[in-house]
Amino acid sequence: MSSRREFEIAFVGLKPGEHEFFYELDDRFFTEFGQQDFQNCKAKIKLVLEKNTGFMMLKFEVGGTLEVGCDRCGNNLPLELWDEFEMLVKMTDEPEKMNEEEESPDVFYISRTESHLHVKNWIYEFVNLSIPMHKMCKESEMGGPHCNKEVLARLQNMNPQQPENKQIWKDLDKFRNE
Repeated sequence: MSSRREFEIAFVGLKPGEHEFFYELDDRFFTEFGQQDFQNCKAKIKLVLEKNTGFMMLKFEVGGTLEVGCDRCGNNLPLELWDEFEMLVKMTDEPEKMNEEEESPDVFYISRTESHLHVKNWIYEFVNLSIPMHKMCKESEMGGPHCNKEVLARLQNMNPQQPENKQIWKDLDKFRNE
């Protein structure tokens, strides 16, 4: 099956109700989207499509693992992916106009004449949204096998020490209790 067709769902032939689709992704999936901030991706996507008259509810469950550069030390840090996303796909006569006017990113319009639903871009987006903003190990894991100990030591040396002479702050103390 070609990569393009793999992420197309022919929903016209589906009966009303829930239908499940499974996708396994690796780094090859992301190549057409350009350079990524991660590597060694092994993502698993479960898509539950609930077909109704005039609309479809899509529930994406993202799981798996990937490696990112640690924000603290720069070494590769393995991360677990887990998140859920929902999309409401409505059928209309003017999908372009409705998509421009729609304020919610979780609602998408397609033409009533469409027969296939293209989910590749949503999957890409949801995998990226599953990656935490702060890519660091926990404080309790700092200095562990994934950390660059040399960088951590340099960061510790750069940490500003408390000034021994606190005389410069003594006049501020009188404003504390006011």
